[in-house]
Amino acid sequence: MQLTLTVPTIRDRVAQTAALLILEPIFEADFLDCSFGFRPRRNAHQALDSITQGLKEGKTAVFDADLQGYFDSIPHDKLMKCVEMRVSDRSVLKLIRMWLNVPSQNGQDPPVRKRDKTGTPQGGVISPLLANIYLHWLDKRFSMKSGPGSFANAKLIRYADDFVILARYIGPRITDWLESTVEGWLGLTINRQKTSQYDLSQTKTRLDFLGYSFRYDKDLHGRNNRYLNVFVSDGSCQRRRVKIGKLFCKKTSHVPIIELITRLNQELKGWKGYFSKGYPRKQFRKLNFYVQLKIIKHLGRRSQRPYYLPSGVTWYQHLETLGLVHL
Repeated sequence: MQLTLTVPTIRDRVAQTAALLILEPIFEADFLDCSFGFRPRRNAHQALDSITQGLKEGKTAVFDADLQGYFDSIPHDKLMKCVEMRVSDRSVLKLIRMWLNVPSQNGQDPPVRKRDKTGTPQGGVISPLLANIYLHWLDKRFSMKSGPGSFANAKLIRYADDFVILARYIGPRITDWLESTVEGWLGLTINRQKTSQYDLSQTKTRLDFLGYSFRYDKDLHGRNNRYLNVFVSDGSCQRRRVKIGKLFCKKTSHVPIIELITRLNQELKGWKGYFSKGYPRKQFRKLNFYVQLKIIKHLGRRSQRPYYLPSGVTWYQHLETLGLVHL
């Protein structure tokens, strides 16, 4: 399923922003604490803290779920029923229906316009709120007496359409409940290729969520107990290396090196700000070494003449002189 990006006009963006300012506080009063994505005063770090707390409580059995094409598969009729439970103003409801029914146009020649009966318009200001309104009912049913939050003392952590379930044991009762609720009741599809189930109490087993990895490792001082290691995931590091490689490539050989390093510092500063939780020192050192090698290689191919270091200066000192900031 391909993601459809809808770019609203300026008039629509203004109208959606005005609607968001009115509707968001109404639904925020209903949203549960297990939801963290696209909400005011809530962020990914809080979701990570919630996972850490659940694991320390002994809930090491993990169900890592992924919804297939969620933003393109929300049924309009069911979504509107969720909205109508809290909003009765006909003009507002009409506006929301109009935004949901905006026709999309593909890249074929000639282009084909169509109106979908599912999905929220990606790129719209109000789309994240509508997506949270619909999945709020997954959160709510999870916490009911008939949900895993009660009968299994399980914990749900959701960030937009990505969510994990933590429990002491995840058996068929929880998985059957999840499939019947998500696919049968909500009309969505679980992406089974990206959905996994494992137990973090097992050696070398880890959970990757929101760019971080959670894993129980041996004590660094040789003691018998293990500690919860929270660090930057391999996928996050690899994606950052790819971006650094694109910044220092043959196509940028004409750009002054000071300018390239300034761009890199800005990107690494934001990356470090997000990945500062847990124990990121090992990943930071590896990335620092990778950055140094890429810049040294880039300096060597910027000209037909070899690039020589100033006398008595190491590469580390020279890169600092050029302005490089290490993680």
